[in-house]
Amino acid sequence: MFRSDPLDELVIPDGTHVEEHDLVTDGDVLVGGQSHVEFGVRGGNVIAGERVGFGGNIEAAGDCRLDMWCEVDGDVLVGEDAYLGERVHVGGQLKVAGDLDIGDDVDIDDGFEAAGWIVIRNPMPTITFLFVYLSQLLRIGEEEAAEEMLEALMSDEREHQPVVIPRSARVGDDAWRVSTPGRIGNDCRLHGNVRAESLVVGRDNEIFGSLRAKEGVTVGAGTEVTGNVTTRSGTVRIGPGAEVRGDVSGDYVEVHHEAAVEGAIRARDEMSMVSEPVLDDEVVTGERPTAEPESVPDPDPTPAITRVDGESGAEPEAEAPE
Repeated sequence: MFRSDPLDELVIPDGTHVEEHDLVTDGDVLVGGQSHVEFGVRGGNVIAGERVGFGGNIEAAGDCRLDMWCEVDGDVLVGEDAYLGERVHVGGQLKVAGDLDIGDDVDIDDGFEAAGWIVIRNPMPTITFLFVYLSQLLRIGEEEAAEEMLEALMSDEREHQPVVIPRSARVGDDAWRVSTPGRIGNDCRLHGNVRAESLVVGRDNEIFGSLRAKEGVTVGAGTEVTGNVTTRSGTVRIGPGAEVRGDVSGDYVEVHHEAAVEGAIRARDEMSMVSEPVLDDEVVTGERPTAEPESVPDPDPTPAITRVDGESGAEPEAEAPE
């Protein structure tokens, strides 16, 4: 019944934009403990674990829950209820349209306002609260209610998927660094180099930075990447209509014949031109496919496509004639 950790992946849902110094989304924002977000966030509910830092304002249309030792450089504006754990520091003003649950030693530089009840106590950390609540439901035999709660929290069929930033991540205009897999939806606009264990980028995105992963990178149709697309081991897949303004390199490289790569293409084992899209209804993992893709010979190969020999000792392909 219990699924894997919902914070074990970087998830950027459809339509997420970085506007000036704010991360803007229609859904919720979930940030794992000990992460640092260099800009502000605007979304539905904003939930952060322990010792999370925000470099700007927080604007939550719903609830805002900050666990202990969180740091916010700007204002916190909450459309419903707010929960601030022990030793939270807000560098600006706190305005809450609903109730305020506030812990000990909370420091708010410019004061606070709350339209509802103000309770001074130590709110239970978010993860602990969910665990205790689920435990109580299971203890009294309400397994169906517990499953419904989990479905509500982690369902893929909600109107707007949440932004999920995993534990110990570093997110900013310069770089998005996580030690987990990453998944970026469609119609997003992001600034900064993205570093993850593996990456799947959807369709029609604008990425102003490079993409790098250990295990594989997939770039969907119509996505523009202003930077390099590289992987330490695995497959790089570039979809139809995608534009990469930089180099592409990996163990295996698959480029759609309608894609454009301005830099060099380097494959340690094999490079192929494909005619099928790289994304469909299935989840693309970036791993080497079991079936060999159909290679389309290039009638006019250029020196920009080079082969880097691996450990197999295979003979290098012939270079293009001068």
